[in-house]
Amino acid sequence: MRKQTVFNQNWLFAARELNLDAPDNQFEPVNLPHSNQDFSHQNFDNQQYQFVSTYRKRFVVDQIDPETITFIDFEGVMLACKVYLNGLFLKEHKGGFTPFSVDLTKALKVGENLLTVVVDSQERKDIPPYGHVVDYLTFGGIYRDVFLWIVPALHIKDVFVKTANVLDDPQLTCDVTLSQNVGAVNLQAFVTDSKGNQVAKSQTPITGNFGKLKFEDLKEIELWSLERPALYTVTVSLLEGEQTIDAVSERFGFREAEFRADGGFYLNGEKIKLFGLNRHQTYPYIGAAAPKRLQQLDADILKNELACNVVRTSHYPQSPHFLDRCDEIGLLVFEEISGWQHIGDQDWQQISIDELETMIVRDRNHPSIILWGVRVNESGDNDTFYRKTNNLAHRLDPTRQTGGVRDFLGSSFLEDVYTYNDFSYDLREPTNNPHLITEFAGHMFPTKPWDNEDRLIEHALRHTHKHNLQMADERVAGAIGWCAFDYATHMEFGSGDRVCYHGVMDIFRLPKWAGYFYQSQQPASMRLVLKAATHWTMGDRSEGGSSPLTVFSNCDEVEVIIGEFNLGRFLPNKEQYPALTHPPFTIEIPQKYTAWGGAAFHDLLLVGYVDEKPVAKQRISANRLPAKLDFHTDTDHLIANGADMTRLIFRITDPYGNLVPYSNSVVSFEIEGPADLIGTNPFPLMSGQAAIFIKAREEEGVVQIRAHCEGLPAESLELQIIPAQT
Repeated sequence: MRKQTVFNQNWLFAARELNLDAPDNQFEPVNLPHSNQDFSHQNFDNQQYQFVSTYRKRFVVDQIDPETITFIDFEGVMLACKVYLNGLFLKEHKGGFTPFSVDLTKALKVGENLLTVVVDSQERKDIPPYGHVVDYLTFGGIYRDVFLWIVPALHIKDVFVKTANVLDDPQLTCDVTLSQNVGAVNLQAFVTDSKGNQVAKSQTPITGNFGKLKFEDLKEIELWSLERPALYTVTVSLLEGEQTIDAVSERFGFREAEFRADGGFYLNGEKIKLFGLNRHQTYPYIGAAAPKRLQQLDADILKNELACNVVRTSHYPQSPHFLDRCDEIGLLVFEEISGWQHIGDQDWQQISIDELETMIVRDRNHPSIILWGVRVNESGDNDTFYRKTNNLAHRLDPTRQTGGVRDFLGSSFLEDVYTYNDFSYDLREPTNNPHLITEFAGHMFPTKPWDNEDRLIEHALRHTHKHNLQMADERVAGAIGWCAFDYATHMEFGSGDRVCYHGVMDIFRLPKWAGYFYQSQQPASMRLVLKAATHWTMGDRSEGGSSPLTVFSNCDEVEVIIGEFNLGRFLPNKEQYPALTHPPFTIEIPQKYTAWGGAAFHDLLLVGYVDEKPVAKQRISANRLPAKLDFHTDTDHLIANGADMTRLIFRITDPYGNLVPYSNSVVSFEIEGPADLIGTNPFPLMSGQAAIFIKAREEEGVVQIRAHCEGLPAESLELQIIPAQT
């Protein structure tokens, strides 16, 4: 039977290329995922990670079974690498966004083994996405997980789970590929639900290296949906007589996802408007080397905080942890190949085709994935190349449709869905259906968290406006805004600090006012949202005052009280935004309450009503001086594996918890216990809020973190570091 070992701990790293026999004292100890360079939260310089580095890991093998194969899986190494074992060259891999395997068997020995990975993180023009300028950074290193596998020589290489006819008479088959041809063996499979109950079984003989399992008499199954993402597991065993040679488990869901000719997207026969954002996989401080918890958190933020039902993995395949979480919470995914506007030569194109095949084979059992992106983002037409990618996707996965993201109308339409980056203020209508808007806003109106009130409001309303238009147009399947989070970029793009401020959240995953719009589009029964798009000051708008007041909320009505003066209840702005489920509130404030230099300036109180009952409040202090340091995290524990980490969020607020964005405070941190702080410390705030990371070591215990800000009471929090599962 196969055996898997997580291979993330006890690596050595040198920020240069070293000889294979270099002594260990020329390296430093690291755990994976790992970035070859630490960074700040701004002023990124892509030259900092563009070098060749060396990773090394020593491991002991007690015995070698000649009937087994040992290989190592790398989930992601940026951007190219060469792998050696005990001085023997085994494999070169080009491309940083897809996994690859290396067979170690011929170089493996009993006793100590030395694994060496020479990583080239230079932006090589022969490897996607490079060849021309690229609007994102490809931080270097072994930045995703690594696994060691021992499998029998005859083993299961791949299991492709296919569901069909799920609305009437659910069908389930599994295509099983073996590592080699066989004479006569059997495949056996069991399907279990999330509670471990068996719901189906199948068995079939197999010859050659391919077999198909068909499941009869499926018991009553539950569909995978946005609200109830029911997941099942199929365990496929390879049997020789009564002996189990190998077994593989794959998680999947029963669901039907289809873009139809009427322009709509249908999930399980129900027409659903797609409402989402694009996601880059990069972070402050750690580049792309985010562990499982942070990957999962991004999915949770998109679904549960920003109320998205779809995400586009722009512009490359992303972490299995992120995709797994999308499966678990019911977040749809449009996943695409790597690249940005450029198509290289034939060798470059072959790498892209290989990446596409790897992406689809790796990810085609994810029920969350509804569309394969088979075109390099915003590239020109190349019918020969894109016929190959489109045909390959259909051959590898006939159950899903394809899209190819372009930014100009009239391009060759070879895919199933016309996916289009529409940066117009209104809607540009292609003649092709179905039609999905895959980007809008973004670079057309970049907005920093500390920009003035006019810009922050306009940024939010541009997203509001576009989604209102797409919701009203039956020919549009949906719209995916650019983008969820601010991200690091090259000097040819972004602001002077090398950050693209295109996100509805900042680089720390903290909301701008555009984020409040997305939050407000979820049902009030899921989460109440009541957020005023104002600092409630006299001088943050170009002409002063705070009128009109924009409020993002999913309440039926909003009551406005200024000091002791009740302005009454207001309804959402259905006239301007008729197609939105929850339009923003646009409230005119009488001049006497917002006049420049008026006799008095009072607190603002908003009360949200649902079904005539008060359910939410927001009070903003007229005195916008800092009153409190808000300090919290996303979890109360971390795992002692040397890699687990979470955010430490800190905000300067008024007495009622509202952000004070212009305090320019400096926050410093102290830590005690088996964990380390990752990030800028002390941290000079520019927008009133930010985050650093805390990273667990490899020992359990209690961690105390204290945050200090001059003029405000210190705050502290505690985290448990719990044992890692073996």
